[in-house]
Amino acid sequence: MNAHNDQPRPMTFTAAPALSGAIGVPGDKSISHRSLMLSALAVGESRVEGLLEGEDVLATAAAMRAMGADIMRDDDGIWHIHGVGVGGLMQPATALDMGNSGTSTRLLMGLLASHDLTATFIGDASLSKRPMGRVIEPLSAMGASFAASPGGRLPLTMRGLCPAVPISYRLPVASAQVKSAILLAGLNMPGQTQVIEPVPTRDHSERMLRGFGADLEVAVEADGARIITLTGEAELRPQSIVVPGDPSSAAFPMVAALIVPGSRVTITNVGLNPTRAGLVELLQEMGGDVTVINPREVGGEPVGDLVIAASALRGVDPDPARVPSMVDEFPIAFIAAAMAQGRSTFRGLEELRVKESDRIAVMAAGLRAIGVVVEELDDGIIIEGRGGDPLPGGGPIATHLDHRIAMSFAVAGLASRNGVTIDDMRPVATSFPGFAPLLTTLGATG
Repeated sequence: MNAHNDQPRPMTFTAAPALSGAIGVPGDKSISHRSLMLSALAVGESRVEGLLEGEDVLATAAAMRAMGADIMRDDDGIWHIHGVGVGGLMQPATALDMGNSGTSTRLLMGLLASHDLTATFIGDASLSKRPMGRVIEPLSAMGASFAASPGGRLPLTMRGLCPAVPISYRLPVASAQVKSAILLAGLNMPGQTQVIEPVPTRDHSERMLRGFGADLEVAVEADGARIITLTGEAELRPQSIVVPGDPSSAAFPMVAALIVPGSRVTITNVGLNPTRAGLVELLQEMGGDVTVINPREVGGEPVGDLVIAASALRGVDPDPARVPSMVDEFPIAFIAAAMAQGRSTFRGLEELRVKESDRIAVMAAGLRAIGVVVEELDDGIIIEGRGGDPLPGGGPIATHLDHRIAMSFAVAGLASRNGVTIDDMRPVATSFPGFAPLLTTLGATG
């Protein structure tokens, strides 16, 4: 069932008693997408355990099936992918429906840019508003051609070029999706494809490409810029992958445990890749009691268990350089700031305006609706914290089909006097199926 074709499903989240217990969160979305794509390009069978079975990742699976990969899930929840080899993707018979997934769209555009085939990408109303120009530009330089809707949006038809032309591309804006799209395109072309990123972004693609056997080198310049070089015409080897818990999903129960008095929660098996750990560091700087225990490495990715206890938080003025390491976690960070003592100022967040929604504007409107004093900035937001006092509550909050907005205000409801009503919880299925029941297992009431 597509979560966006039905009637809206409003829910109200009310003040919770102390939250307690140990939980796991769904598999990391970024790693899940990439594990399916690279497994589909390897020759032989790959196994993926812990795959996030949300709608975004299932859109990637459906697209790879449409281009020839054999993908199935067994009764134990392990996914088996028989790949077609680099260069072996087939012409899809119909348009590729990306649903709400910007990651699927941008990474697959890169993958197809160096294949001699034509594909049309479509998506839901939210995805169809998101600009694809930042991916179209470098892929066009490689030789792919595009016919996009106005503003570089979906629906979009592209034709790849084989052999495509390797490029060296300096990212104008920090974006792991653009970086990954270029590297994926480089797999099926001769020569070296190079991406220069002035500000490091999440590095799951580099880690996983290496793991599958691609020839990839990373050099770090004196100024901190990373130069990533991929030598093409790769032969990828099948892998067994265990997907860690998604730190972006762990963010919601983490903040809930911090702001609901008396809470103590353990979240197991969370991915702690340093390029994704910005929120943990931010919450600790705010005075949050967040401890990592049992650190380990699984499949090249650092993993640990998080123990979180309710804390008196204080306002913060984080360095904009941290943005790439927590770009998806700012909506829930704003909820933490709303409960803190003092003012928090977040800047350097232009990227949030082109996510599933304009997350700065939508969060500002929602925070005002539940009694928080905020000032919206061009590139961020100023939030006057309530010093631990319960949020007044209210709603319904307009989520604009954005899963992270819905979950952020659900958490706010747990620390409110009168509850917070969300206009539609269906989008949460894109990244965190079972979100509301998981809060209930910790003791929340909804």
